[in-house]
Amino acid sequence: MAGRLPLTQLRAFEAACRLGSFAAAAQELAVTPSAVSHAIRELERMLGTVLFQRSPRKIEPTPEGRTLYRHVMNGFDQLQRGLQEITTAGPARIRVHCAPSFAAQWLSPRLGRFLGLFPAVELKLSASPDYPLFPSEEYDLSIVYGEPRQTDVVAIPLGQETVCPLCAPAIASRVTAIDDLLSVPLVRSDHNRVTWPMWFDANSAIAATPAGPRFDRSFMAIAAAVNGVGVVLESTRLAERELQSGQLVAPLEGQSQSLRHVAHWMVWPKGAERKHAFRCFVTWLVEELGIPRIDFDKTAPGHRTPPG
Repeated sequence: MAGRLPLTQLRAFEAACRLGSFAAAAQELAVTPSAVSHAIRELERMLGTVLFQRSPRKIEPTPEGRTLYRHVMNGFDQLQRGLQEITTAGPARIRVHCAPSFAAQWLSPRLGRFLGLFPAVELKLSASPDYPLFPSEEYDLSIVYGEPRQTDVVAIPLGQETVCPLCAPAIASRVTAIDDLLSVPLVRSDHNRVTWPMWFDANSAIAATPAGPRFDRSFMAIAAAVNGVGVVLESTRLAERELQSGQLVAPLEGQSQSLRHVAHWMVWPKGAERKHAFRCFVTWLVEELGIPRIDFDKTAPGHRTPPG
């Protein structure tokens, strides 16, 4: 029961365990070391177990103490997050995890617009290929490549992406027909779900054995194509800036069949949509992408918008 939780004793225990000293805990809590020691002994009496091995020079949590510390630390963290979600005194925060190439190629170049619209929002953006599991102590929202693996989250597809051959203008002069791809290096992104064999099959062409460099991130494959390394099969969304600047062109546009698929999804856990900063970011994101607005009141864990 919340009203019966020994919060004073638990605060003393958490601080002593984290700092490794009753004296350090006392200094942080602005009480005396004897008060911290008394609070922890009272907690041990209430629980019927010893939480610390004590010696003249140090304290060491017992196995029971380590178990309790893990739960207390998680509990205090959840309390802190809850306070941050409803407080109006501090800055509004949104912590976003993102697939690396989407972050580098599409999201980061647009963040100036978001921060210009919402200057009071504090944004933290982290990029990695990992799929964070929610609820997470690190993130409020994740943009992942490929359909989300977790089912007890809200999952929204970020629209279809067009995938086609792209290359620098100097290479494009050598690629005027599909067969010309057999004589130029074909750059590959190892983790892409759309591959060269799939593209050749969609265009009823004999699949070439890709002879060119391989990269494990799309942003590196795109950069290689910009530098004239070869022709890359990539998303025009991720290569949007390079296409607009003329660094890349689609040499077979109008002569071949592009492939379309839902590559990226946005996922979040229950309760994240209650934060004002979260709603600001998500609403801005879908507007930038040109996909339908989200009705937050109709989303719940397990909700998955079909990838139309």
